[in-house]
Amino acid sequence: MKVIDILNNGKVNVSCELFPPKQFTQLTGAKQIVREVAALDPSFISVTYGAGGGTSDHTVDLVRAAEENGVTALAHLTCYSSAREKVLNVIEALKKNRIENILALRGDRASDAPLGEFRHASELMELIASQGDFCVGGACYPECHPESRSLAADLDGLKRKVASGCRFFTTQMFFDNAVFYKFAYHLRSAGIHVPLVAGVMPVTQSSQIERIVKLSGCGIPLELTAICDRFADDPAAMKQAGIAFATNQIIDLVASGVNNIHIYTMNKPDIARAIMNNLSDIIGKQGTNV
Repeated sequence: MKVIDILNNGKVNVSCELFPPKQFTQLTGAKQIVREVAALDPSFISVTYGAGGGTSDHTVDLVRAAEENGVTALAHLTCYSSAREKVLNVIEALKKNRIENILALRGDRASDAPLGEFRHASELMELIASQGDFCVGGACYPECHPESRSLAADLDGLKRKVASGCRFFTTQMFFDNAVFYKFAYHLRSAGIHVPLVAGVMPVTQSSQIERIVKLSGCGIPLELTAICDRFADDPAAMKQAGIAFATNQIIDLVASGVNNIHIYTMNKPDIARAIMNNLSDIIGKQGTNV
């Protein structure tokens, strides 16, 4: 099934993101994680991509495992440090495995990696569209892409992605729903009407905050800062509070008409399970798409 059809089904859809292992010897364990997450009956499972390394091969392994466990799979594909031939090989592998959905990303350039043949995700989207009947998604930043000179420039970049074949957007993590609502307003006002998927990251360890801010630059609300400060030395309490914060964030989104939620699970099925259980009477209900 194509992800775009899931996102437009009028129901509350909760999907999950996993990442592949770095070593082949860890693949069996990673497939077990896929099985555990698939058992939660998410709307779809996405698998991240490691350009230039073995993890890119394992992306195909895990999206195939998701499909084998009865869940629609979304394969990430990045291009910034990759040669065109490498990207084409991955697309062909996905096609052979009957994977219909690709999240096309520019990705980050490793400091020691040569510059590839792609500069923008929109270029990758055009290439994917030329290779078959894929459903292509893209990424967006509710707090503006850190490399964009302005919100207007960022929105222009998203328009180029849509023109290049992007069917939906998944947001970078955010912790203040007001930021998401404001971004959604700007997106629609700019004439961008593809489905918008809200990316939610459960913070279950206080040490995650510093890393999150460094990597994404997203703002941390006072409520979450207080949780991390209060429970930093109590791992069990921090985990419980982090799950509660993410659950409340999702409930507020759904109550405000946001039907499509993506959980960044960090390969922790127990955390995804706890959130899904908290939403058991909310997931799958009819609603209106934002």
